[in-house]
Amino acid sequence: MPSLIDLRRRIRSVKNTQQITKAMKMVAAARLRRAQERILNARPYAVQMQRVLGSVASRVDPSTHPLLAVRELRPDSKALVIVVTADKGLCGSFNTNIIKAAGGFIASSPQVCALSLVGRKGRDFFGRRGFEILFDTTGVFQKLRYQDAQAIAQTAMEAFLSGQVDRVMLVYNEFKSAMTQRVVVEQLLYEPAPQEIFNQLLPRYVEVQVYRALLESNAAEHAARMTAMDTATKNSSDMIADLTLYMNKVRQAAITREIIEVVSGAQAL
Repeated sequence: MPSLIDLRRRIRSVKNTQQITKAMKMVAAARLRRAQERILNARPYAVQMQRVLGSVASRVDPSTHPLLAVRELRPDSKALVIVVTADKGLCGSFNTNIIKAAGGFIASSPQVCALSLVGRKGRDFFGRRGFEILFDTTGVFQKLRYQDAQAIAQTAMEAFLSGQVDRVMLVYNEFKSAMTQRVVVEQLLYEPAPQEIFNQLLPRYVEVQVYRALLESNAAEHAARMTAMDTATKNSSDMIADLTLYMNKVRQAAITREIIEVVSGAQAL
């Protein structure tokens, strides 16, 4: 049976942890509000651009623009998988779900897969396992900018246009609500779409879709962290209550034992 001192130390430790999880929840909630505003502003533009390009796909010759090239997916061809994870943990299953979805796609793909990794968690996981990594970046979510999406999209387009890869996939968490995120695995290139606007619109389309994915992932990460810290705070409250009850029982038993010893001693005298 642990001593009262050990129980008090454990309760104090849990209370300190609870203060940290409360603070992290508040920070995540504040960042979520800002991230949610950004994705709600950017999402309609990205979705509408996707619809416009898709609506004219059947009327355009794929040879109109090199980014529209439809290539035969051979076993010896290669796919580039852009995986968007977080730089930090403590956000529930946010990173695990993304890594699992990316790993599932790689395992089931008939092609060899190279990776473009956004976020430290994905880089650490896939980097330790010997995957081919064409590009990786960390820290973009500290101050997310459109230029970050441009750099990632440019790398993907260069790999596609040079023939290094034959298709580009994008794996990220889509923000639904503070409680819900959805893992998305979508094909980014080749995406069909008309000639006068292709030269500028297609590269911009790729950049916008990457930027949207980063914004979605950013909002989803903060939502997942807020939920995880809220759950951790509630669990710590339950733990403190259980430990306090147990400590009181131990203290009561100790007092009872001392009383019995005093009474026994008096009777002996």
